[in-house]
Amino acid sequence: MLDGKWATLVVRELLTGPKRFGELRAALGTPSAKTLTDRLRGLEHQQILTRTVYAEVPPRVVYELTERGRSLSGILYAMLVWGEEHPPPGE
Repeated sequence: MLDGKWATLVVRELLTGPKRFGELRAALGTPSAKTLTDRLRGLEHQQILTRTVYAEVPPRVVYELTERGRSLSGILYAMLVWGEEHPPPGE
């Protein structure tokens, strides 16, 4: 589910609440627009997040985790704790 370089980071950023494309891109360290779009589409297809388009000029698109996506928070937290307890060799 969380394959690819940016998928886990996208979920991490959306755990704090809905975000627009530009907000996500800036928070992630500016991956290419194509790469981020591909990851967002994949996560939407897997029902991890929703994409809402508002009928405004210019159009506003907001990404938000679904209940399924929010359920990944415990897994991501466990990965954080494990990483802190097991630093890479040499550090």
